[in-house]
Amino acid sequence: MSVPSAAVNASVCKDSSGNLPVLGRDVLVPLVTGGEVTYAALDYAASAPALQRVWDDVAAYAPYYGSVHRGAGYLSQLSTDLFENSRTTVAEFLGCRPDDQVVFTRSTTDSLNLLAAVVPAGCEVFVFETEHHASLLPWRAAAVTYLNAPRTPRQAVETLERALADRTTPEAPALVCVTGASNVTGELWPVKELAAAAHAHGARIVLDAAQLAPHHPVDIAALDVDWVAFSGHKLYAPFGSGVLAGRSDWLLAAEPYLAGGGASRSVARRADGGVDVEWHTTAARHEAGSPNVIGVHSIASACRALTDAGFDSLVEREQTLVRKVLDGLREVEAVQVLSLFGDDAPRVGVISFVVDGWNSSHFAAALSAEYGIGVRDGLFCAHPLVRTLLGSDPQDQGECGAPEGEPGERSLNAVRVSFGAGTPDEHVERFVGAVKELVRDGARWNYRTEDGRCVPAV
Repeated sequence: MSVPSAAVNASVCKDSSGNLPVLGRDVLVPLVTGGEVTYAALDYAASAPALQRVWDDVAAYAPYYGSVHRGAGYLSQLSTDLFENSRTTVAEFLGCRPDDQVVFTRSTTDSLNLLAAVVPAGCEVFVFETEHHASLLPWRAAAVTYLNAPRTPRQAVETLERALADRTTPEAPALVCVTGASNVTGELWPVKELAAAAHAHGARIVLDAAQLAPHHPVDIAALDVDWVAFSGHKLYAPFGSGVLAGRSDWLLAAEPYLAGGGASRSVARRADGGVDVEWHTTAARHEAGSPNVIGVHSIASACRALTDAGFDSLVEREQTLVRKVLDGLREVEAVQVLSLFGDDAPRVGVISFVVDGWNSSHFAAALSAEYGIGVRDGLFCAHPLVRTLLGSDPQDQGECGAPEGEPGERSLNAVRVSFGAGTPDEHVERFVGAVKELVRDGARWNYRTEDGRCVPAV
């Protein structure tokens, strides 16, 4: 059984600049200074625009939509095949081992909370303070050791090795959680080396690949990690779906993450009035309820699109854009690019910075209102890391993304520009030019804070 695919459509192809067509590439937005301009979407680290091919694949499937699993009708059987074939596609995309399971979730956050729910009793968890909140916070039922931000990849490995060696109960299960690429700096972490350190001390490791998978190949077997988590909405797929892929034993030993239909194989009343449940021993154990078949299909479509486009060429082109942005920002004396590992550290297309004399929320608002450029400002749901990079106390509390201070004051947050396979060269060039103009000439409009956002004053 199969449904039509966009694979034969021109939307598969890269354009003359080597980027992949995405939705919204021709959207016009108004400027406060008058007129309109094509929107420059440079907030890929939050949600990347959907690939045109993915959208076309979803549209091709939509007329065939049916219930997944156990339906006798043709469309239900077709949708079930599509759902399970998507699982195979994701496993191939991630280089899963034969015994690994691919569990579909709502997001990276959901995936890591699922893993946190199934860790064995007495498990010790080790997390760097540099993690996104999705991987920093779920481990509330475990004994957690938070590790200070390293300043080199080697220091990251050494810090982890010391922490694992100092465990008071080395026989207890242990889990290390680490990002593959920072959602703040874009810097690549030494995942393979951290995995080796974890395994040498009897610990397991989960890779938060939310920012890595859209920009760089991820191979579970080659990296020797135990689990990988990522989100569809950062992988050029619409809708709310995510993935947790990896070792099956902890997943099968634990009670289902959600209890309900789909997770249960059989349910029977007992004579005493209770209920006996036999849970599935497959990925379905943690996929209770009606699954998001369209979201799952979109993730699989995105995996195929990136594979077909060739990751090597996509990485090469993205690195050209990274160099353009970094070189442009370094020409502006007032700009400070945030980095843990140094200016020359390898990174994906995620770059955060602050501008002397500017409130970051004001700067981001001016880029949008005056140039049609969409970036992000705030603490990027990585509060301890951003505060460490800005030289403030990582133990401070504050709202994620909330403006601090008045326009014209430097705030204790940052601006983040991020891009990827769908970013035209022109958008990056417009961004660099806009930064230089704003720093040189100042904003052409007055701005004020409204409902936690910095907006043009009227």
